[in-house]
Amino acid sequence: MTKLTPQQCIILTGFTGILHGEFEWFHADLEKRLAREVQTSELGYPEFMDQCKALYEGDFSALMPD
Repeated sequence: MTKLTPQQCIILTGFTGILHGEFEWFHADLEKRLAREVQTSELGYPEFMDQCKALYEGDFSALMPD
C-alpha cells in the first residue's frame, strides 16, 4: 500500500473536513489559497467549511484514478 503524500492529505482534509496528516499543512495551504489569515475558529462554521470544500473540489477530483 502506498502512503498519502502531504499534498494529498491537505486535499482530503480540505474537501472532506476530516483531518488527514498534520493540521499545520492544511492550515498553511488554506491561508495560501484564500490569500489571507484564517483563524482556527472559522473552521467551526459550516458555511466557511463549504467554501473550503469548493476550494479543494478540483484537486480532489484530480486524485481519482483514470
